[in-house]
Amino acid sequence: MSLCDIVRLDGYIQSTYLAVYPSKIMLLDGGCRPDVEMVLDYIKTTLQRPVTDLKVVVVTHMHPDHAGGAHNFKEATGCLIVSADKKRQWYSGIGGRTMHLIDMGLAHYVARRQGRSFRCLYYSANLATDVTLKDGDCVPEFNEWQVLETPGHTDRDISLFHVPSRRVYTADLIIKLRHKFVAPFPIYDPKVYIQSLQRIKELNPSVVMMAHGRELAIDESTFDKLIALAPKHPRTIKDTIKHKLRWRQNTGLNMFKRKRRNNMFNEK
Repeated sequence: MSLCDIVRLDGYIQSTYLAVYPSKIMLLDGGCRPDVEMVLDYIKTTLQRPVTDLKVVVVTHMHPDHAGGAHNFKEATGCLIVSADKKRQWYSGIGGRTMHLIDMGLAHYVARRQGRSFRCLYYSANLATDVTLKDGDCVPEFNEWQVLETPGHTDRDISLFHVPSRRVYTADLIIKLRHKFVAPFPIYDPKVYIQSLQRIKELNPSVVMMAHGRELAIDESTFDKLIALAPKHPRTIKDTIKHKLRWRQNTGLNMFKRKRRNNMFNEK
C-alpha cells in the first residue's frame, strides 16, 4: 500500500513525523509525553481517522523527546512499540536511573529556552518494546521502511530509511540550529558517531528528516563538514563535569600562583 505523505508536526521540543498511508499510520519516534494529545488530535481532527490507525510507534532511542510518549500511545491506540534490539535497558541500574532524571531535567531546560510552558515530562525508564529490530530489518506492517543502526549519541540510536523515496529520518544524529548543523549532546562514542554520519552520507538520501530541525536535502560537502567537525572525544554529562572541575582547579591554582608572585614582588 503506497505512502500518502510524511507529515511533520511541531512537538513540545522537537519535530515529530507521521508516515500516513490509506489505512495505517506510523509515528517515526515516540516524542515527549505532552506530544501524545497533540498527535492523536491531529489524527482525529485533521486526518479524520480513528486513532487506532496508528499501528506502529518507533522509539529511536530512550531520551525524553523520543521515548516519552511511547507507552501512552500504546495505551490509547494499541499500537506496536518498535525499537533497537538491545538486551539491557538504557537507563538500567542506579546510574541509569540518575541519568534518566538528568535527561528529563535537560529536556525541561530546552523547553524553557524555547519558551514552552512547563509540562510533565515524566515517563518510564524501562521501555516495554513489542518488536525489536536489527540493522537492515524492515518495520512490521511498513515494509518500505528499513531500520539503520546509527549509534554514537547513545548505544542504540536507529534511523529510518524510506527506500522508495530515499528519505531518511535520523532522529538526533544531526541537529540544525538556526543557520548551522551541530552534533548532538551527549556523544558517548565519537568514533561510532562519525561512522554513523558516514553511513547516512553514503546513502545519498533525497531528504534528511531531523528531530531538531526540519526536512532538508543535505549535500555531500555539508556531510563532509559534519564529519570533520564531529567530536573526537566523548561529550557526556560526566565528561562535562570533569572538564569543569579541572578548569576550576587550574583556574584556582593559577590565581594562587599569581597571588603568591604578587606577594613576593610586594615584599621586595
